[in-house]
Amino acid sequence: MRMIPEHSLKAEDVRHMMLESMEKHLSLKTEGYRSSTDQTLHLLLKAVAEGSSLEAVCADTCAGVSSNTLREQLNAALEVGELRQQEAEMNAALQAVIPPGMPRGGLEVAIDTHDEPFYGKTPHLRAYTCKTRAKDGTTRFFRIASAYVIWREVRLTLALTYVLPEDTLSDVVDKLLTQLKQVGLHATVLYLDKGFCCGDIIRYLQLVQQAAVLACPMRGKTGGIRALCQGRHGSFTTDYTFTDGTTARLSLVDTRVPNPKTKRKQRKWLAFVTVLLDWTPRQVYNKYRRRFGIEAAYRMLRQVKVLTNSRNPALRFFFFGLGLLMQNVWVLARWLFTRRPGKGRHKLIPSLLRFDRFRKLLVRAVERFYPPPLAISVFVSPQSVIH
Repeated sequence: MRMIPEHSLKAEDVRHMMLESMEKHLSLKTEGYRSSTDQTLHLLLKAVAEGSSLEAVCADTCAGVSSNTLREQLNAALEVGELRQQEAEMNAALQAVIPPGMPRGGLEVAIDTHDEPFYGKTPHLRAYTCKTRAKDGTTRFFRIASAYVIWREVRLTLALTYVLPEDTLSDVVDKLLTQLKQVGLHATVLYLDKGFCCGDIIRYLQLVQQAAVLACPMRGKTGGIRALCQGRHGSFTTDYTFTDGTTARLSLVDTRVPNPKTKRKQRKWLAFVTVLLDWTPRQVYNKYRRRFGIEAAYRMLRQVKVLTNSRNPALRFFFFGLGLLMQNVWVLARWLFTRRPGKGRHKLIPSLLRFDRFRKLLVRAVERFYPPPLAISVFVSPQSVIH
């Protein structure tokens, strides 16, 4: 028998959930004679939901606020010197939408970094950027690290930190884990990508007794880890000492992947460093695949990230966190309102509230307060052309 929903989730409900999360935890104030904080929050909600710029949103509403005015107010409210305070507020907002019933222990956590290019030359602002290999026409990037929690159908980003040039990788991981512990969350196992695989991180994880799986890069054509990937003995584990003297347990996984040219499967070795885990290589491989959920979160973030060329690190961080906050609120709404009726384990019906539908509901709710223009000024009468 087909189940017919008895209630409806309205666009106004979605707007209220987002606005409540922002007003309760974010201290953003932009009161002026041209606009109010409430107006700014609504315009930001529309910009995030549409994944557009402040210019596009201001031009598409009858709010009477220019994009330059809005940008000036945001830059004044989000000062670089208060970046850590803004970071704490955004983390509080992200953590406030944890679904009821979600355990605080036994969680899998993935940590990753996100880089946004910086093209400025100002020494003061360059002090907030990290230098890395050339990409997108620059070697300077605003870097933000995030911790992503995996539990059943729930995928939440619950900790953010802005990475400064003097921050080491172990400092970044320690900050994120500390932020999770502040709300009682404990990572049973931590998943880290190749960028975190170094002696500093491995020693830190061993010191704090944190179980983890790290993807390990294989550099060079011969020697090192690649020299172990020989023969037909299949996947195996072994102890390995890196060049800096760090000793760790290494899982080498023998996989088969399709050749991009011939489409025939060929052998490909994958290496993982395991800390305080006795998993088999195949278990390590299958479990680590769950880490790619954080990559999916970044792909979704592209849909709800406010487009900007601002050089203000605090504004960039705010827009990044706002996109993740929208994802968290959507996950909470899906958990609360799309549960399949019946007893037993909490099962969701994802088709009832897709992310795209959630965004559209939010846009429609905001447009009730600030409707888009239904006409534009032109030099030729449309009636003389159309009729």
